[in-house]
Amino acid sequence: MDTTFTPRFDKHGVREQASGSEPEIKVRDILVLKLGGGLIESGGDLKRVAGDLAKAAERQPTVVVHGGGHEIDAEMKRAGIRKQAVDGLRITDESTLEVAVSVLAGRVNTRLVAAVNAAGRPAVGLTGADAKIGLAELAPPYRTNAGHVVKLGLVGDPVATAPPKLLSQLVHAGYTPIIASIGVTRDGQLVNVNADALAAQLAVNLHATTLMVAGTTAGVLDIDQRSLPRVNDEDIERLVVTGAISAGMVAKLTSCRAARQGGVPNVRIIDGRTSIDVSAETGTIIDTATVVPQKEKAKL
Repeated sequence: MDTTFTPRFDKHGVREQASGSEPEIKVRDILVLKLGGGLIESGGDLKRVAGDLAKAAERQPTVVVHGGGHEIDAEMKRAGIRKQAVDGLRITDESTLEVAVSVLAGRVNTRLVAAVNAAGRPAVGLTGADAKIGLAELAPPYRTNAGHVVKLGLVGDPVATAPPKLLSQLVHAGYTPIIASIGVTRDGQLVNVNADALAAQLAVNLHATTLMVAGTTAGVLDIDQRSLPRVNDEDIERLVVTGAISAGMVAKLTSCRAARQGGVPNVRIIDGRTSIDVSAETGTIIDTATVVPQKEKAKL
């Protein structure tokens, strides 16, 4: 009997399986969408963003990663915990991590999931600790711009893994995963991870076709605050050297370059303040090399 099975894909880009075979879920054309925390605070913006996200997820399989730094800062202030940061990086001790987990995994994630569900798209809230989809290693000591070496504490760097099975299963079942930027080490330690870095690494791990980073600027801006339609490695070096971009944008560009290196073909930074339209040609295309030379890595 001929048991040859010709793979087929459903309308969501999900590979169908032969009858009686072990489930092997492979999803094509995945979009990883990173939402800045400023876009998903309570109010009208949250409802609009949730609606845009629901529309995007109807067009193609979508995995969402979000931050929430401002709300973490506000909660730390209320708790009397002093914020410590260097070059835009949050130094995370036990008390800071406790606040970050509470705010991101609790308040922010639950609020966004509820809004997306209300917009008509079934969504599921997660953190990087769930099934270790956000596996990370403790970040090494950091050398500051001033030349000092600082320990960042409970901060994690996301690592490469096989495509996370949980995310593929959720997308296959018609859900949109929404992931708070909390990571976990192999031994179960929760860690604070940069949301841009987590989104970029998940895009690589999932073999996504698109990484879109939505924030509160009109893409990448030059020194005169004009939006740049496209940037390459030389452009990024110039923007860093001239001080035209903030520490936060440097982190975004570093993550976007890492995604390009990891094989994500379409990477874009967009303005999420008015509309998150994944089909629109807006924002800044990250047109960097798929392999970044070592001398260039050292500059970021």
